Amino acid sequence: MMNSLPPVKGNRIICELPLYFTRDAAVHTKDGFNITVKDACQGQKTGLNVAKVIVVGDVGVGKTCLINRFCKDSFDKTYKATIGVDFEMERFEVLGVPFSLQLWDTAGQERFRCIASTYYRGAQAIIVVFDLSNYSSLDHAREWLEDAMRDNDPSSVLLFLVGTKKDLSHPEQLAVMEQEAVRISEEIRAEYWAVSALSGESVRDFFLRVASLTFEATVLSELERNNSRQASDIKSRTIVMKILKRDNPAAVVD
Repeated sequence: MMNSLPPVKGNRIICELPLYFTRDAAVHTKDGFNITVKDACQGQKTGLNVAKVIVVGDVGVGKTCLINRFCKDSFDKTYKATIGVDFEMERFEVLGVPFSLQLWDTAGQERFRCIASTYYRGAQAIIVVFDLSNYSSLDHAREWLEDAMRDNDPSSVLLFLVGTKKDLSHPEQLAVMEQEAVRISEEIRAEYWAVSALSGESVRDFFLRVASLTFEATVLSELERNNSRQASDIKSRTIVMKILKRDNPAAVVD
């Protein structure tokens, strides 16, 4: 007897598009899902979807803590650097359709960077993480993005710039860092979020947003491929009919 997957957790069921963190640095400012995507889901014209999300950033910025807070609702105060790459799979239901995020937690240490970069290919979303209490980690965001984008198509990847350790930042420092982060996010065309893995502030909202936008992009891509195949099939049939009519004008082709 085959083992069936347990039901998706109630807080992983998405019926409406979650709101952005700030309108000034949002990938999409629309209020809801694309109407084509909604129609496809209602008509069951899309299948089981999985999206690959890679998480990059300097060592110690809190990438693992961010993922663990969302996936396991836990926070480990004992720092352990990621060696190479770790992997988590999180299941959702978006507009009634099963959907999963593969969350790839990559090492920030220089000696493991080459190992981690081999896992960048084929990402649907890239999350660049920095520490809101450490300006240099924000300054390095562009470098991490450049590394991650080398093996990915810029036109098909969603980008997110996430500031962690919001709870450790003084209000004045936070205001300055966020202003610069919003500016950088606009430059690299990423959506900006500020979170705290320690308290959990905005973590769930952020990942629901990531899941929703990657789901929408995945479905639209699937529909586009299907439409292209249908157009190609119609073109092929038309060519065949023309050849048959040319060779046998009296033939009737249905």
